[in-house]
Amino acid sequence: MRMQRFARLLDDLGTHQGRNVKLALLERYFRATPDPDRGWALAALTDGVPLVIPLRRILVSLMSTHIDPYLYKLSRDYVGDTAETVALLWPETTAQTSAAVPLGEVVTSLQIASGAQLETAIGSLLDSFDATERWALLKFIGGALRVGVSARLAKTALAQLAGLDVGEIEEVWHALQPPYLELFRWLERRGDRPSTSGAPVFRPLMLATPIEAHDWAGLLPQDFAAEWKWDGVRVQIAAIDGNVRIFSRTGEDMLPAFPELGSEFAHLDVTADGELLIRRDGTIAPFNDLQQRLNRKSVTPRMLELFPAHVRLYDLLFVEHEDLRPLPFEVRRQRLELWHAAKAPHRTDLSDLIAFKDFAELSALHAGARAGSIEGLMLKRRASPYLAGRPKGHWYKWKRDALTIDCVLMYAQRGSGKRSSFYSDYTFGVWRENADGARELVPVGKAYSGFTDAELKQLDSFIRLNTVETFGPVRAVKPQLVFEVAFDAVHPSTRHKSGVAMRFPRIARIRWDKPAEEADVLPSLMALIEPAATSATPSTRRRSRLSGRPN
Repeated sequence: MRMQRFARLLDDLGTHQGRNVKLALLERYFRATPDPDRGWALAALTDGVPLVIPLRRILVSLMSTHIDPYLYKLSRDYVGDTAETVALLWPETTAQTSAAVPLGEVVTSLQIASGAQLETAIGSLLDSFDATERWALLKFIGGALRVGVSARLAKTALAQLAGLDVGEIEEVWHALQPPYLELFRWLERRGDRPSTSGAPVFRPLMLATPIEAHDWAGLLPQDFAAEWKWDGVRVQIAAIDGNVRIFSRTGEDMLPAFPELGSEFAHLDVTADGELLIRRDGTIAPFNDLQQRLNRKSVTPRMLELFPAHVRLYDLLFVEHEDLRPLPFEVRRQRLELWHAAKAPHRTDLSDLIAFKDFAELSALHAGARAGSIEGLMLKRRASPYLAGRPKGHWYKWKRDALTIDCVLMYAQRGSGKRSSFYSDYTFGVWRENADGARELVPVGKAYSGFTDAELKQLDSFIRLNTVETFGPVRAVKPQLVFEVAFDAVHPSTRHKSGVAMRFPRIARIRWDKPAEEADVLPSLMALIEPAATSATPSTRRRSRLSGRPN
């Protein structure tokens, strides 16, 4: 029943949307499933099963023996999911043996196979299972489960299983390896807490809450420090005994994409919080430059030269094995300034504190954030310890207002998971005058959020009725429907025909009432391109109100 149980778990997780329901399903599975199967399932739900397999190529080859390759391609494009397509098209066998195939055996058989043996092994496994189990197998191997479960949710289920805080799970996570036998022994009180000695581990981040209009009445300016909110990626750098990790806000290791930062911290014993940026000649580059390096397994010397990484530090969690998190923010900030002055790792600086007398003065500074290509402001209570999660009343983020522009829907593509039957990913454009003086649409962005389920059905129906051409899973649509698109910023881009790229575009409103001819033009969008952010705006070149020394 091992594979059947895992397949049922994935099917139930994909069907149910409620967080508490998913947690109950996960907890029940981890409690009832023996080792090492539950550990391999946990790996699939979190960091991925450590298998390097050219799965797409193997499946194309396997399916060619059962179905015409062109028909398979059409089926894959229609369904929108490779695992589901293969699971449904694979011929049923007379004798299935799924009950006798545990997940651990699946991993072992694929780990020892190589070359042509991999194709034979996967084909044999597919023969052993029914359609749901085949789907679960391919999701397991491929790593893209898409069942609405984040790594943190899976860890939260483990915490509930053991009656622990999820932060305790996260603090040992990066010292563990699948199938997590040591972890489950600890959770079930059969063994000691896994040791993290000598391993750089992730500490759950402290997050800010968006500040609302009603919050201001309960805040006193003297209780808070202010910083600029930089347009980068939140990271935590952990270094100990020559080992370095750069963690994302969700605990994923980003070191392969930014190896030069690892070498700067290799001689240190520290855990620090900051913002990952691209910095050239003392100037912070647009977020689009940072995107060139995100999510890469390796980088070339050319990329290191063109997109030099930089971390702007703003908090200190550990130094020389000392845990600073229980200390007030103002004390941690003083320690950060002293540490940075003494160690001064290359490719780092400190996020300046902004001196202000009252919130009216701070509001005036906030109004100039866009002109400085800055996301907004952060307010941090001086007395706050470093608390995991998003504790109310401690840190606030005060983001600048979003920009909006009217665009025309150009292309649509099927979504994935529960949206695989709907055209839910939309490419939109604005008008540009070509060399002949005629107007043409050029794409400027893509979005798949900002609309309700009811609106999704309306949009899907419109797209099917107004398709003019298909390109595999993509449909070109008559240029008739206008979206009001909200976005945070726009940057120059050589990768796009329009020459621009939007930052975090989302559908703000569907303008069923507006003629496409009245949508915006490319010069209007290009006028919103911001200058590159400076290392610090002039207003921040003041003394720190915490330490009294220049930043």
